[in-house]
Amino acid sequence: MLRQTIANTSRALRSTARAGAQRQLARPQFIQSPIAAAARTVAPRARWYSAEAEKKEAETKNGEEKAAEETEEAKLRKQLEAKEAEARDLKDKYLRSVAEFRNLQDRTAREMKAARDFAIQKFAKDLVDSVDNFDRALTMVPEEKLKSDEKSAHLQDLVNLYEGLKMTENILLETLKKHGLERFDPHGLPFNPNEHEATFMTPMQDKEHNTVFHTQQKGFKLNGRILRPAKVGVVKNK
Repeated sequence: MLRQTIANTSRALRSTARAGAQRQLARPQFIQSPIAAAARTVAPRARWYSAEAEKKEAETKNGEEKAAEETEEAKLRKQLEAKEAEARDLKDKYLRSVAEFRNLQDRTAREMKAARDFAIQKFAKDLVDSVDNFDRALTMVPEEKLKSDEKSAHLQDLVNLYEGLKMTENILLETLKKHGLERFDPHGLPFNPNEHEATFMTPMQDKEHNTVFHTQQKGFKLNGRILRPAKVGVVKNK
């Protein structure tokens, strides 16, 4: 019986050994070489370095494109600033030219007006002497003879001559006034050195100081400008 037990145990062990050997033979055995193992270890690193290189290259390319864009933008900005400066300069020159042209127009208009208004200045200076002669002739006739109730033939002729000279003087003065020449008499007005020429001064208690009390020669204005000042006597009480 002991032998039978040992025999059974031996058969069981041999069966187990054969089954294990068969399983080992059925399973393929792969022997990993050092090169393959190294390759598998290097492959992820190679892929990582490749991705890093591509990333750096892309960043470099993007940086170059950005720098190129910034350079182009700066160039365009400089051109724009130059054009704006040129536009401001041209605008300033245009405004100055317009202002100078308007000033020239105004100055030319004033000069033309002055030339037109005072073109007869020399002629007017010569003419005022004739007007003065009319005034002198009229003042030579005594006022009492003009107001006399009884007039003889000779006195009536004198009155008619006076009235004729007076009418001629009035017509002449009206004609001269149309051309800007006016006569003025400052009698009773304050003395104005711009319009009057004081030939003498005298104290007069019944009149205000610095007042014209006598007109020796009447003055003339040509378009508001003094052509000849009036010669006057002035009160001087101080």
